[in-house]
Amino acid sequence: MSDFLWQPTKERVENANVTRFRDWVNEKHALNLQSFTELYDWSVAEIERFWPALIEYADLKAETWGDRVLIDGNKMPGAQFFPDARLNFAENLLVRDDDTDALIFWGEDKVKSRLSWAELNIAVSKFSQALRAEGVGKGDRVCGYMPNMSETVIAMLATAAIGATWSSASPDFGVQGVVDRFGQIEPTVMITVDGYHYNGKQHDIREKVHDVVERIDSLKKVVIVPYAFDGANTTDIRNAVTYDDFIAPFRTEKIVFEQVEFDHPLYVMFSSGTTGKPKCIVHGTGGTLLKQVSEHILHCDVAPGDRVFYFTTCGWMMWNWLMAGLAAGATLLLYDGSPFYPNGNILFDYADAEGMTLFGTSAKYIDALAKAELRPRETHDLSTVRAMTSTGSPLAPESFDYVYRDIKEDIHLASISGGTDILGCFVLACPVLPVKRGVIQTRALGVAVDVFDDDGNSVRNEKGELVCTKPFPSMPVGFWNDPDGSRYHSAYFDRFDNIWCHGDYVELDDDGGMVIYGRSDATLNPGGVRIGTAEIYRQVEKLPEIQESIVIGQDWDNDVRVILFVVLRDNYELDTALIDKIKKQIRNNCTPRHVPAKVLAVADIPRTKSGKITELAVRDVVHGRPVKNQEALANPTALELFSNLSELKT
Repeated sequence: MSDFLWQPTKERVENANVTRFRDWVNEKHALNLQSFTELYDWSVAEIERFWPALIEYADLKAETWGDRVLIDGNKMPGAQFFPDARLNFAENLLVRDDDTDALIFWGEDKVKSRLSWAELNIAVSKFSQALRAEGVGKGDRVCGYMPNMSETVIAMLATAAIGATWSSASPDFGVQGVVDRFGQIEPTVMITVDGYHYNGKQHDIREKVHDVVERIDSLKKVVIVPYAFDGANTTDIRNAVTYDDFIAPFRTEKIVFEQVEFDHPLYVMFSSGTTGKPKCIVHGTGGTLLKQVSEHILHCDVAPGDRVFYFTTCGWMMWNWLMAGLAAGATLLLYDGSPFYPNGNILFDYADAEGMTLFGTSAKYIDALAKAELRPRETHDLSTVRAMTSTGSPLAPESFDYVYRDIKEDIHLASISGGTDILGCFVLACPVLPVKRGVIQTRALGVAVDVFDDDGNSVRNEKGELVCTKPFPSMPVGFWNDPDGSRYHSAYFDRFDNIWCHGDYVELDDDGGMVIYGRSDATLNPGGVRIGTAEIYRQVEKLPEIQESIVIGQDWDNDVRVILFVVLRDNYELDTALIDKIKKQIRNNCTPRHVPAKVLAVADIPRTKSGKITELAVRDVVHGRPVKNQEALANPTALELFSNLSELKT
């Protein structure tokens, strides 16, 4: 059994949103649910009562929700929630209109700004009018090639307000990466910046913007926010206008919220796979709203006046997730830049200065803090920070230890996991349950998460595939340009009939806690025994000599052998003694099957724009297969380091 690292106090349990929601459900439905586990079981057994209950409890707005909650509920894909509903996403996020803070922005370049709820409403009103004046309407696409800043939020909310569809990418994306994404969905308007700041450097993207615009014929207007430079030179960018000039003709008016269908496309997200162009995943208005509101309010305990932060770019789904904090009446804390410039303290400075309550980040960031030997609890107050969430990759047990030892003792640390595919989580936080070392606390309310073995049997306390056995509202509406739904079906439903199979290799315990071992399609299979890559990383990256690592399975002699690549820290070399040390560490803490056949040193490891290492891409290169979508990678040149290695030919 994993160690208990944190327990909520009795007062915290009693005052948690999810406790109040459970009591409210008990009264409304004449139930006697006594625990979170009982609430979860009811939420998946009675999904047609759970989601309407959330709507009523959270006071979500709609012209009508309709009488029907779910049709074709036995079909995946094919199920439809609230088929008669008419609502607007932005209307449900702009829940206040007062002088308190709605958005606070810090940029690495020391730029700081804040918008009140009243100012945010005015800004959204003007931008939505400007979009309408350009002929943008229901179903048209608006794109952001933007940092995580206030203007991005304004543009997204304005887009949603008029019933158009939003998609975004961060400004570090290359031209091909942006064209591969936005070019598929043919946007009418794009908002961008002249440049950005990262790690102490100023990056001019005006030339990239020019090239993107020249390759996307559908763009009728390009709105440029002066950010990195004093002025935005737009003369050579087709149909360009500055942000201020774009909204200048319009006065403050009450926002007209276009009411749209529940499944009306709200967001287009992009998979970060490495085969072919990115898949364009279409997410609906109502499903996104319900799922994200349930996570903010019930799972993360966000309340009006809270200050919610997530370290994210606009190319990662956590940005979209963060936006829904507005629906809970919270202030969003936005940051753009490196979290380690100049000394690794900036996000903790931000937390103290602005009273951050939820600190959202990634497992990679927490690991980097630990390796840098930073101890924020000795240098910062952090008294307002109640919770810290981590996603992007499995959070190692040692990282749990680090947070409680060196960041804050009384903090709700929650490893969470879901993805772009559902714009939310399958497993995540629960403010009324204890935190166990290395374990994700719970499954998401209203989502029937299970674990199947290879034969499709439900299993506990053994490794298997993460699946969902019932539909949930934030399943994608579909994929863009997939008229017969075949690509959508093959992505999630080919493995088990009428079952969502996510592609994660996991283990569910008797208490409903989950450990994630990695992607099932990147799991290793030596001798027919499946091994999760995270198990190896956990051991290797404990060693002081190792900066980071990546492991793949190489087809060899009618079997698979484990190959480990390591990036060494400065002043170390991969000699026989270190290789032996690595193998011993893995053998002693995992199994002999986990021990790599080869350990090789590399200078760099390829990763996606969102920071995930790309095991599948490395595996393809090692096997001499092309990696088609290198634009999905932040550092594609790193792939060359794995090509045609003589050490892998024997």
